[in-house]
Amino acid sequence: MAFTLAYHVILVPLGVAFPAYTLLMEGIGIFKKDAAAIRIARRWSVVMAVQFAVGAVTGTILSFEFGILWPKLMGRFGAALGMGFAIEGLAFFLEAIFIGIYLYGWTRLRPRTHFLLGLALPPAGVLGTVSVLAANAFMNTPGGVTLGSSGKVVSVDLLGALFTRALAYEFWHFLIATYITAGFIVASIYAVAWLRGRRDHYQGLAFAIPFTVAALLTPVELAVGDLSARALVADQPAKFAAMEVTWKTRSHNPEVVGGLLTDSGQVNFGLSIPSFDSILIGLSPDTVAPGLTSVPATARPTIAEANITHLAFDVMVGLGSAGAALTVWYFAVLLYRRRLPQSRWFYRAASLAGVGSYVAVEAGWVTTEVGRQPWIVYNLMRVSDAVTNAPGTFVWSMLSVLVVVYAVIAVIAIALLRKLGARWHQEDATQGPSAPEEGVPYGPPSVRGVTRGSSR
Repeated sequence: MAFTLAYHVILVPLGVAFPAYTLLMEGIGIFKKDAAAIRIARRWSVVMAVQFAVGAVTGTILSFEFGILWPKLMGRFGAALGMGFAIEGLAFFLEAIFIGIYLYGWTRLRPRTHFLLGLALPPAGVLGTVSVLAANAFMNTPGGVTLGSSGKVVSVDLLGALFTRALAYEFWHFLIATYITAGFIVASIYAVAWLRGRRDHYQGLAFAIPFTVAALLTPVELAVGDLSARALVADQPAKFAAMEVTWKTRSHNPEVVGGLLTDSGQVNFGLSIPSFDSILIGLSPDTVAPGLTSVPATARPTIAEANITHLAFDVMVGLGSAGAALTVWYFAVLLYRRRLPQSRWFYRAASLAGVGSYVAVEAGWVTTEVGRQPWIVYNLMRVSDAVTNAPGTFVWSMLSVLVVVYAVIAVIAIALLRKLGARWHQEDATQGPSAPEEGVPYGPPSVRGVTRGSSR
């Protein structure tokens, strides 16, 4: 499950946020009559379709894994979790329908009609995000269920199960992260092109739009992330203690960067900032921070799990801070010089921003899931009580098959995108990157050469 989720999360930012960037670029092209922007949007729509197809496969496998690997979880809490997954399925089909309309409507619809129909894509992505995160939020802060004396669910308030306390901060934290990640990963491709000498209007526009949106959202994400961490003090104190490797509940708690917690409660190799954790929690060094020992040993993460949670949290925060520094650099140049940065060092950093954002997203999921251990539904059901009774050989065989299948999918998808990129680069070299593109941006040349009139 961890492998499948880690793989699928790579596709989620593009699936959720990339349609919005594509529509933004198309809107610029329509309203400013910019042929380069239309050309970019049409090409991005093809990439959007490819990643959606891959995401459909990995997402479907995930849905099967819930029943195969966690039958006891679904048997006990399926009534509470099921509505979120049902809504996610609806969002998936809506997105599939409108991606089809958007992709094949380039030469069959008027520009403004095509753009307006495409506006259905971002809300579909948001709907899918909120539904999946509702299930995860229920696992972190369960609500909306009434348990009988035996611990079984006897009634479910669907709205209460969908909108639990953790959903508010989990949803905004993750949604903004998807837009930042998608913006930086797209911009990083054009940052590499800039370093290779391609510095025309097409490249500048394709870099500036996604990078600017991601840069604007980065400080917002830092604020939302801070609020999310503070909420854990009340909602999941053991997870918060693991994130900060705090052993005993106390005031004047230091912020520890790096380091490893030992069985005796000591932290080795870390950089300690006195009282800073307490200040972050309650704006005062007298604020009390929860410690791991405030929770029984059987109901909190192990030392190894606490260290994994802490290091993953540090990676997420560290990369977020690096992204914030890069955005300050970007806007400083943009505001004072009224043009995009020209420093090769800036574009070297920007070319790494996409990968860094992905690592931050993966680290955030590790923090969320490992920090909740040993619970799969916090304080209600342990992982050991939810997992399948199937033999270990079955699970390892399934994992082996999935690794092979996912590797094949990755090779095919990357080869296809590289082939598309090479073809587009060749077209730019012969036609010019800002030349109006006729026909459809996919298929063989004979199809792409069809004019708007003859296609009807």
